[in-house]
Amino acid sequence: MSKRIDVTDLDVYYSDFLAVEGVNIEIEPRTVTALIGPSGCGKSTFLRTLNRMHEVIPGAHVKGSVELDGEDLYAPGIDPVLVRRQVGMVFQRANPFPTMSIRENVLAGVKLNGGRLARSDEDAIVEKSLRGANLWEEVKDRLDKPGMSLSGGQQQRLCIARTVAVAPDVILMDEPCSALDPISTLAVEDLIHELKTEYTIVIVTHNMQQASRVSDKTAFFNIAGAGKPGKLIEYADTTTIFTAPSVQATEDYVSGRFG
Repeated sequence: MSKRIDVTDLDVYYSDFLAVEGVNIEIEPRTVTALIGPSGCGKSTFLRTLNRMHEVIPGAHVKGSVELDGEDLYAPGIDPVLVRRQVGMVFQRANPFPTMSIRENVLAGVKLNGGRLARSDEDAIVEKSLRGANLWEEVKDRLDKPGMSLSGGQQQRLCIARTVAVAPDVILMDEPCSALDPISTLAVEDLIHELKTEYTIVIVTHNMQQASRVSDKTAFFNIAGAGKPGKLIEYADTTTIFTAPSVQATEDYVSGRFG
């Protein structure tokens, strides 16, 4: 688990509209990379290209390459479903399956991928995944209760457990704490620190303090104006981005002068 991501000359289109232009970035295994920038600058669009989730929108396509340990995810014959198994995603709002129990939520991805397991094997995956999401002790006595019965922060960690259960190489997170209270946010941030020992993690966040707390590297995206493509402006160690960025626009953004 945990693989390197190499993005080269990536342009992202929605039909004829160029949404993100010319991204070149190298993301190391077992690191947390934060994507920051003003609304509409292409952060989430770029994030979704890393597991081809943007393709759920008709007409979406890319030019350039996204490689996972040297394998181009957009090469002919590559199955997007398998890409999304390798590169899991946690969304902005917790989205447990409403008709499923906590246990069934954790196993949903495994079963969707055709996994037929003995009950004992399923139990092992459930416990390991919930422990991995730092949720086991809180829910181990009520696994048959609905996933929706959990608090917002617990639901988000349940979604992380569901992602971890299919053993991905990379975990993408699109503003995973934006709907959470400070205590739940801290729990998810602590979890991110633990998960990076096994996974490559890329997170979109509008919270500058969160980016500085959880990430090893930070990528600043910006946009020149309405109708223009988003661009990667600067990418460096998080400490550098927040204390000595090389581009004025980066300093203006992280210091709160705009955005």
